[in-house]
Amino acid sequence: MTNVLIIGATGSVGQTTRNYFLDNTNDNLTLMSRHPQRLNIDDTREKVIQGDVTDQTIMSEALKGQDVVFATLSGNLAKMADSIVKAMDKSDVKRLLFITSMGIYNEIPASIGAGGNLSSNPMLQTYRNAADIIEASDLNYTVIRPGWFDNSNDIDYEITHKGEPFGGHDVSIKSIANLVVRLAHDSKLGSRDSLGINRK
Repeated sequence: MTNVLIIGATGSVGQTTRNYFLDNTNDNLTLMSRHPQRLNIDDTREKVIQGDVTDQTIMSEALKGQDVVFATLSGNLAKMADSIVKAMDKSDVKRLLFITSMGIYNEIPASIGAGGNLSSNPMLQTYRNAADIIEASDLNYTVIRPGWFDNSNDIDYEITHKGEPFGGHDVSIKSIANLVVRLAHDSKLGSRDSLGINRK
């Protein structure tokens, strides 16, 4: 049994991943959100912490007893990533799974739309900045770079590593959830790596 902190639990990826954990593992979940009233929790396996990820006091409380942190966030991701890394260092929690975006390394080949790369899309800079902060840490991190995600029910995906061309432009949220659960249960899988995930 693994104790997992999900930061950004009310977003689409956070919600789907949470449900995937509940349906396919016996893990205990801590759900961190600024709007926890949106959550209906299973009291036997879940607890909720309300707050902002940039608040070190709240992060310290949220990290107590955790084995894995999964973050799926939007906004100033660099500031959020920096706060998470600092709090995890203080709490001696090492496993971080962090969602960014495809294209942050200019890894999308022209055949699937190279216009989605950082060099042509400055909106990706916040994702790249967050990844750089995480990769500079001493954590056992996995940066996850999904394609454009959809609500399809398939679990059908391939993984690419940093430095390899991205494989495709879309992926189901359920596939992302499957990968997150695998990563949470295997500390060597994707260790200190950046994984692209796309539909096969």
